[in-house]
Amino acid sequence: MKDILGQLESRRAEARLGGGQRRIDAQHARGKLTARERIDLLLDEGSFEEFDMFVRHRSTDFGMEDDRPYGDGVVTGWGTINGRLVYVFSQDFTVFGGSLSETHARKICKIMDMAMQNGAPVIGLNDSGGARIQEGVASLAGYADVFQRNIMASGVIPQISVIMGPCAGGAVYSPAMTDFIFMVKDTSYMFVTGPDVVKTVTNEVVTAEQLGGASTHTKKSSVADGAFENDVEALSEIRRLFDYLPLSNREKAPVRPFFDDPNRIELSLDTLIPDNPNQPYDMKELIHKIADEGDFYEIQRDFAGNIVTGFIRIEGQTVGVVANQPLVLAGVLDIDSSRKAARFVRFCDAFEIPILTLVDVPGFLPGTTQEYGGVIKHGAKLLFAYGEATVPKVTVITRKAYGGAYDVMASKHLRGDFNYAWPTAEIAVMGAKGAVEILYRSELGEADRIAARTKDYEDRFANPFVAAEKGFIDEVIQPRTTRKRVARAFASLRTKKLSNPWKKHDNIPL
Repeated sequence: MKDILGQLESRRAEARLGGGQRRIDAQHARGKLTARERIDLLLDEGSFEEFDMFVRHRSTDFGMEDDRPYGDGVVTGWGTINGRLVYVFSQDFTVFGGSLSETHARKICKIMDMAMQNGAPVIGLNDSGGARIQEGVASLAGYADVFQRNIMASGVIPQISVIMGPCAGGAVYSPAMTDFIFMVKDTSYMFVTGPDVVKTVTNEVVTAEQLGGASTHTKKSSVADGAFENDVEALSEIRRLFDYLPLSNREKAPVRPFFDDPNRIELSLDTLIPDNPNQPYDMKELIHKIADEGDFYEIQRDFAGNIVTGFIRIEGQTVGVVANQPLVLAGVLDIDSSRKAARFVRFCDAFEIPILTLVDVPGFLPGTTQEYGGVIKHGAKLLFAYGEATVPKVTVITRKAYGGAYDVMASKHLRGDFNYAWPTAEIAVMGAKGAVEILYRSELGEADRIAARTKDYEDRFANPFVAAEKGFIDEVIQPRTTRKRVARAFASLRTKKLSNPWKKHDNIPL
């Protein structure tokens, strides 16, 4: 018996070494942790249960039969984060550069199937050179098997991808179909075709970092939702995000203990809006002052800064926040901000996370660039996302809500449950100056009359009371009471039941 147990331990020790000590040292020299070290940091101590530790590839081409390490380049299994179940796969760059083979893919598919069956999220730690060339079409088939599971799991269980090294070619499409993608600065990159192919085909000379690094994907392409300084920070922040999310679409997000009075009055909010209607202010100040303990987990911070998305808690319960940001482009809606917010709203709706919308929007960004880029369709994505959402929706208009953008931002007409406005809110088709120039075009040469008309328009429409008279605004509230009113609104909506007409699926304007 002792011999058998000793043999088991020696095999486990061999499997834990992956591609060997020399390659582990090389991984550390690049500033990267190994696949197993990452799992240890991500999961609760001692909670990881590994699957398929002894799986080996079956390839016999190109001398592969002589090199068959245990695990085949990916560590898979399950564990807990703060006591809650999660399935994990972590690609091991020390084994064939983390390349995906038929058996490597099968290991990933197994835990994804189990996650779906048991209703728990999947977190993928990606660090792979792509498809294993020696296996040819078998590795491509493996990718497609993983893709199919990503698609089936979408909207059923949360899927989080962390890019912690290279992710190229077909490998990028699995993370692309997950709910959140995070990257590590300077050590991770994603692209469909690498710098060498780009140079051959288009003659562009570009580095891997420029083509698909963390900065590129968080600021330009919006492929990634955030980037972290190193592996340790990335895994710590994923643990923090995980606490905001439900395990599946059949469960609510966890309720955490809170030490913040739901009735807290914030006198400083009474002076948040500047006297000059064209002067910006920071909408994040309002978000922090509504949230429990001021805690806000922002998603896609570096992209489309004119809209802010992320998670807060109110009375310990997760709430998704979408807010116009007057500090950037005056908070207008454009192609990028519409796409960013629409995807976030749809995620929240899929997983029964209530949505708080904070509105200060002067309209859609005008110009040929926007129109040629399809702002009509992209703006419609956000409109569609809000309109189809059945979760509790609470909206607070702080200042401007002009034109079609007023409709789009979770208005009462899109089944908003509670629609509040501050006394500083201006709900109108457009700003007073533009409206007067259209209504009184014949008087444009007479400055005094135009000034008087503008003042009259402002008095009549630059306030929330016309909308309140029509029932489009439920209540005009004091800014200082915003946290209290929002908390009470969400508390009253905890038993909300609303369903859309039966359909196979909708056809959102993509």
